[in-house]
Amino acid sequence: MEELDLILESVKQDMDAAVKHLDHAFQRIRAGRASTAMVQDVMVEYYGAMTPINQVANVSVPDAMTISIQPWDAKAINDIEKAIINSNLGFAPSNNGINIILNVPPLTEERRKDLAKQAKVEAENTKIVIRNARQDGLKELKKLDGVSEDVVKGIEAEIQVLTDKYVKVCDEHLKAKEADIMKV
Repeated sequence: MEELDLILESVKQDMDAAVKHLDHAFQRIRAGRASTAMVQDVMVEYYGAMTPINQVANVSVPDAMTISIQPWDAKAINDIEKAIINSNLGFAPSNNGINIILNVPPLTEERRKDLAKQAKVEAENTKIVIRNARQDGLKELKKLDGVSEDVVKGIEAEIQVLTDKYVKVCDEHLKAKEADIMKV
């Protein structure tokens, strides 16, 4: 039945979206190496409008401990520097008049453990979203009329298989991120 396929597809899309969100959240958690993802959420006031940093400057990583930000408009360099300071990323930008250099300090053992905990929280939140998607699918299934009990049980089993698969994906992503964070 078409309605059953729609319910399954909707559950799968919700779970896919949850895992994509987890990957995005993990990109923001630094793992000791410099990455352009560390500053991707910084918004710069540029001619009166809040603009993402990557739309006003070239952001690059020349080495494992440095992020280089070269504005396309030299007048924006002070605004970019101010935005980085105000973003509470924990970086002290150095402005040489042409570009801004962010030195990424090495992580302490304590900070690594904090970041691993943060990653674990993100993974748990994602699992909650996955389980909620399962619940929503099961509720939609119960609303259907004229569907045999055997078919409903089969779809419920498929939804549970999807749930288990996506929870396992979350665990794998978390394990990889924790290994990345703890690697010195």
